[in-house]
Amino acid sequence: MNRHTGFSLIELMIVVSIITILAAIAVPSYNSSVRKSRRTEAKTAITDFAAREERLYATQNAYSTDPVALGYGGSWPVSTGSYYQIDLPVSSAPTATTPATFTVTVQPAPGSPQVSDTACATFTLTNTGLQGATGTNPSSCWP
Repeated sequence: MNRHTGFSLIELMIVVSIITILAAIAVPSYNSSVRKSRRTEAKTAITDFAAREERLYATQNAYSTDPVALGYGGSWPVSTGSYYQIDLPVSSAPTATTPATFTVTVQPAPGSPQVSDTACATFTLTNTGLQGATGTNPSSCWP
């Protein structure tokens, strides 16, 4: 008897179908995890900016909107890496009735894959520590 060994076409198609189903589930989950982990860059950048502002305030009794005075190079927006950038912060000078304040925003850099992260589009932080975010699920942005 001549016996042929190997896989039949049906067996091969079943294996390919199983692999396709697993990939259809795994790839979106992986992309979501990557987007979420990149948000850490934005959180780190915004808290670093706030710390720089507070150091400057401790020595000069004023906040600054000058990136060079804060230790960044160049001009606004300041890049935090490949995925996010710090936009020009909103600062107010102190008056007799209001103290100096700042509000800083970090958002995805143009052309970055994080632009498609609709859950947490931007992060904001004020001098009082008030954290905010915009997007479709902003409550999950600052755990």
